[in-house]
Amino acid sequence: MVKASKGIMEKTRQIYRRSPRKRGLSPITRALRTFEVGDKATIIIDSSVQKGWPHHRFHGLTGTVVERRGRAYVIDVRFGGKIKQAIVKPEHLKRA
Repeated sequence: MVKASKGIMEKTRQIYRRSPRKRGLSPITRALRTFEVGDKATIIIDSSVQKGWPHHRFHGLTGTVVERRGRAYVIDVRFGGKIKQAIVKPEHLKRA
């Protein structure tokens, strides 16, 4: 048997798949979005941009912007009764 993958793409075949009408490159304005500290944001991973992905366990979760780190944002997400931090680029964030 082949050993199961444990990388960042593990078990994401359906999670990262996009509908046929939304395939291809995303608009550039998605990468230029800005968020302020305290804003609510939902993590929606855009598979057409591979840089700045958080771990796939954060896909679909909503959190609060804590700080800006380079081009990315640090998001506090409630996960399993704990607060975890995800570092995400704006291409993968949506206002909540």
